Amino acid sequence: METFETRATLSIVATPIGNLGDITLRALQILKDADVIACEDTRVTAKLLARYDIQKPLVIFHAQSGPQAGRRILSMLGEGKQVALVTDAGTPGISDPGSELVRAVRDQMGNAVRIEAIPGPAAITAALSISGVSGNDFTFLGFLPHKKGRLTTFKEIEASTRTCVFYESPHRIEKALASLAEILPEDGNRKVMVAREITKIHESFIEGAPAEVAEYFKTHPTEIRGEFVVIVTV
Repeated sequence: METFETRATLSIVATPIGNLGDITLRALQILKDADVIACEDTRVTAKLLARYDIQKPLVIFHAQSGPQAGRRILSMLGEGKQVALVTDAGTPGISDPGSELVRAVRDQMGNAVRIEAIPGPAAITAALSISGVSGNDFTFLGFLPHKKGRLTTFKEIEASTRTCVFYESPHRIEKALASLAEILPEDGNRKVMVAREITKIHESFIEGAPAEVAEYFKTHPTEIRGEFVVIVTV
């Protein structure tokens, strides 16, 4: 009978969302012990590994890598290898296709593969922790739809009785904030908070009425860079 020590392992490893010092000792040990590291961008992961003098084979796994990438990882696990899955920043599977790989392993390999979580940073929890908003009850929307379903999502935010949190890219943040300013009431009861470049040198946190926050980024174009976490209070 196989034991956890001899069984192939898929380790879901959280990595820093900005500051490379934000990684756990356990995560570093897992990366050192892995036979191969599956990553979103080899350049980003190589930078992290170089920081901690870790040299391991890298394979690509991301939203556009296609089914062949997943089959390759399944094959490695079938050979009994230890595979560590990382994303460019944060926890794999959170607004990330890592969840698809985990589902495939569970469905196709069952108990033949041990799947373990190596917890650590996630932009959503980091943003909420410095927002002053209770994290007891909120709705996480991930990245909003680009086109189809986007208007419906904003209507859901408008009608929500819970704090809503979503990610946005620099290419769409202004439009997202403009939409929030348009749909949310101006009675001052609902606030919009935008956390940008969390843990990095240019980290910032802007909060205010929806229209105020939209106007801030409209008049500060140099700050429309990096990744954004948007929090909409009730």
